[in-house]
Amino acid sequence: MTNTLPQALIRNFLGNSPVWYKQAIIGFLILNPILFQVAGPVVTGWLLIFEFIFTLALALKCYPLQPGGLLAIEAIIIGLASPESVAHEVESNLEVILLLMFMVAGIYFMKSMLLWLFTKILLKVHSKVMLSLLFSLSSALLSAFLDALTVTAVLISVGVGFYAVYHKVASGKSTQHDHDHSDDDDVGDTHRSELEQFRAFLRSLLMHGAVGTALGGVCTLVGEPQNLLIAQKAGWDFVEFFVIMAPITMPVLVAGLLTCVLLEKAKLFGYGEQIPLNVRQILEEFNREENRKRTKRDVAMLGVQVVVSVFLVLALAFHLAEVGLIGLCVIILLTAFNGIVEEHQIGKAFEEALPFTALLVVFFSIVSVIHEQHLFQPIIHAVLEMSPSVQPAVFFVANGLLSAISDNVFVATVYINEVVEALNNGDITREHFDKLAVAINTGTNIPSVATPNGQAAFLFLLTSALAPLIRLSYGRMVIMALPYTIVMSLVGFAAVSFTL
Repeated sequence: MTNTLPQALIRNFLGNSPVWYKQAIIGFLILNPILFQVAGPVVTGWLLIFEFIFTLALALKCYPLQPGGLLAIEAIIIGLASPESVAHEVESNLEVILLLMFMVAGIYFMKSMLLWLFTKILLKVHSKVMLSLLFSLSSALLSAFLDALTVTAVLISVGVGFYAVYHKVASGKSTQHDHDHSDDDDVGDTHRSELEQFRAFLRSLLMHGAVGTALGGVCTLVGEPQNLLIAQKAGWDFVEFFVIMAPITMPVLVAGLLTCVLLEKAKLFGYGEQIPLNVRQILEEFNREENRKRTKRDVAMLGVQVVVSVFLVLALAFHLAEVGLIGLCVIILLTAFNGIVEEHQIGKAFEEALPFTALLVVFFSIVSVIHEQHLFQPIIHAVLEMSPSVQPAVFFVANGLLSAISDNVFVATVYINEVVEALNNGDITREHFDKLAVAINTGTNIPSVATPNGQAAFLFLLTSALAPLIRLSYGRMVIMALPYTIVMSLVGFAAVSFTL
């Protein structure tokens, strides 16, 4: 009960987060200024990094923007970094911010085309092995040119849509009736085992698709936010980035797709479940009904989306403009030619991207602390004193381990800035810098599939409305991702060790 104002304030602080989590954040906020006075800025800075990683690792308890943001604000107040240095970091990474703001929002207006594509794949392909391979490969290709979060959002939409259709029929209702597909009470006894099988089928497809977004996302400049950040520091354009990364990303892509096939054939780690025949018949009938309802205007909208997607690929390949500005062009073209002209309609497109954009600015605040207090310099210098031939492999492992428990964008931001500083100071050559940049990019992208903490697409799937419906928990996601993590990380490590 919140009978007093202080109790109400405590209850409101960080919302529905566990009490122990709130107490930990309050403890951090009390401890940091004291430690700053007693032990100095370096010790406090290192503690701040661990505190921030704590908020990233427990993103399911509370979105990291609020607790991480409070820590960043306090760090600036007590003098670990200045507002000017934060502004400089934001200014230096404006291209990445524009990517998140406009490209993700632009792809939102392509959802109906992507939904149509994945629906066709799901219903036309009867072999589960081929279906899984196509889901993974399609997700990889789309994520390489579009955005992993949006591709995952489409996969979730497909999953929720088909689950709701079958659940309604299994509950004895027609497709026209209102129905709560999260409630199994009305599901008939004859349908319960069928429903569990369908859940397992959807779980495996969604995980193949989510891993596919990571396989494709590492390959190109727009696949993940940190890719553009690294490319910007290195001065690489779209084609150059792809070519430089290919010796590592292409073997990993092949290994990932082979793993997909083997998991389905071996039926291990929760994979291999087939779609029940009755479920397929229900979904096919529903799809036929939806096709009959499709108007000429709907067909025209799909056509516009296809044309704009071709423009997007060409604009990125030929670097017609900065990535974020290309995303803004996509928004304008799709909304103008598809009649989306009301402000509230357009505003929905920005809902997915802006929370993470705000979190990225908080990342930059923590990076400012790392810069001003020179926290990572001893580590970077220690690595740079090793044999140049082993340094890329060491960076790959270090980035991979950190990315698996925290967030790959934050880890990439920290390491690439330190390597840029080493280059500017003359500690490494430009050729060696390129090798380390490749190791950082692949290290933050590939092993981070181990947990939902590392990959934003995985976390998005885990926190979606679909996850509880198909019984996809944190532990189950980690187990299902484990064979991919092992294979992709080992192949990536070998490629980095022998090709760089």
